Amino acid sequence: MQTIDRQTAAGTSRTKINLEDPLAAVKFGWDLAGRLDRNSSPSGRPKVLLCIGTDRSTGDCLGPLVGSKLSALGQDFFHVYGTLEQPVHASNLKQKLDEIYRRHENPLIVAVDACLGSLENVGCINIGDGSLQPGAGVNKNLPPVGEIHITGIVNVGGFMEYLVLQNTRLNLVMRMADLIVEGLMNAIGYCTKEEVPEQVAAALN
Repeated sequence: MQTIDRQTAAGTSRTKINLEDPLAAVKFGWDLAGRLDRNSSPSGRPKVLLCIGTDRSTGDCLGPLVGSKLSALGQDFFHVYGTLEQPVHASNLKQKLDEIYRRHENPLIVAVDACLGSLENVGCINIGDGSLQPGAGVNKNLPPVGEIHITGIVNVGGFMEYLVLQNTRLNLVMRMADLIVEGLMNAIGYCTKEEVPEQVAAALN
């Protein structure tokens, strides 16, 4: 779980998307596609989606859910690490990062994690440039990861974080995972097309 509802890199621009927005997946995809394009140049770096979390906690399973759902779609744009079957969490994060850098030359890592935040932001998804600090919200000392981060605010933070995570509604986390996966697939589509889709143009106006 990422640190509690705060920017992970000073000066980083961040986009907040509400789960209830009917154009959420469209906006997500277009925003992420732009960040991927800016960070991939000029060498076409391999894209790694690092989904952080554990299936032992409903509040912290957002990352593994995203990893499993995206892996099931058979896409080949992202190399996915972190699924329900093989989660990436505090105990093996450093090992997985070493593996990623051994297997991929100069990878562009997009990190996905759950976080806690203020009540009005629960159900929102943030996309930003820069790394996130996994585990900071529950006082774990882990390395910062990612050049792009995606965080989903799954519950209210500030007190007894472990208990809050254990009592987070799975329905909310599942809906957020579905939105993130749809947004990722949209981003893949936008990255491979030159024209701006009509629905994206409408959403941005």
